[in-house]
Amino acid sequence: MSTPKEDVGFESANVTAPLAVADEDAGTAASSGSEVVRTDIVIVGAGPAGLFAAFQAGVLGLTCDVLEALPRPGGQCAELYPSKPIYDIPSMLSCTGAELTERLEAQARSLGARLHFNAAASGLEPGQDGRWRISLADGRQFDAAAVLIAAGNGAFTPQRLSVPYEGAWEGRQIHYAVRDPAVFAGQRVVVAGGGDSALDWVLALKDHASVTLLHRRPAYSGAPASAQAVRDAAQRGELTLVTGTIKGLSSVDGRLTDVDVLQAGGVTQSLACDHLLVLYGLVADLGALAHWGLADRAGRIAVDTATYETRRPGVFALGDIAVYPNKHKLILSAFHEGALALRHAYRYARPDQALVHVHTSNDSRFRSAS
Repeated sequence: MSTPKEDVGFESANVTAPLAVADEDAGTAASSGSEVVRTDIVIVGAGPAGLFAAFQAGVLGLTCDVLEALPRPGGQCAELYPSKPIYDIPSMLSCTGAELTERLEAQARSLGARLHFNAAASGLEPGQDGRWRISLADGRQFDAAAVLIAAGNGAFTPQRLSVPYEGAWEGRQIHYAVRDPAVFAGQRVVVAGGGDSALDWVLALKDHASVTLLHRRPAYSGAPASAQAVRDAAQRGELTLVTGTIKGLSSVDGRLTDVDVLQAGGVTQSLACDHLLVLYGLVADLGALAHWGLADRAGRIAVDTATYETRRPGVFALGDIAVYPNKHKLILSAFHEGALALRHAYRYARPDQALVHVHTSNDSRFRSAS
């Protein structure tokens, strides 16, 4: 993915920064709740399973719209493990979750897949002529011949602070994700968390802000190389490390000024703070999908392994959300599931056309792009 970054000098040769926010493709999604986008395939979820399935839809010549509740692609790979190495992707000795997401997104877009972010699917209803109508939380609607659910463990929502605070602070001084790094330049920033996102952002921000990393214990759950880089930077005085938990927040004239931290032995420390970046991780929630009449095994969707179709004709499931005998939650398994599901979904999108198999090496679309 080649999303341009803000020109604020955020660079790190040794850190894979969290993926930048990707905007919805201009002109491909309904901007008004009254419009309906007609497409062959709607894919719910833009994690690795959904992105590769979108590419496969393009291989088959089907139009495809991908709906992602988050503001960026990648699912668990990008949100939870952006810097951790993955070793079981065919042809690659290793890659990070962020790198895999970038490559899969580029591959999907190369054949015309339309990706829509901040697009939480809320409703699934039968449409006309055996098609499906998918509604979004913001009122937009999609009309599709087939639906592929690649929602992983469900929609991700950030784990929130357990202490009360003024609602006006959220998005201004309290953040659960980084939308614009430039906001933090020259500010006193407390980053709460010890996972990959917290470590990556501490390293990315330390040269442009006064950064304190706050975690409940001195050990971090993020990538060991990132954790060591944070400790090394602290020794050089480039950032501050504090062990403890947030006890409360202090303010002056309605503005957040300090984070009150409870440390070992009952000692309380106040950290001066202009911005509090809370990166405790994400919680998976099936949300509206739980009410689509599909999930029946501990929040998973049973499928027929011949087609990966659910009990509802024209609705398929793949990736972590799908369940069947001998199921293994592997990215490469999700790729296989999506490829087979699309070949059966083709019958719903093109009922009067036979699917003719063409090897990609003989497909002129790939030759012209190479």
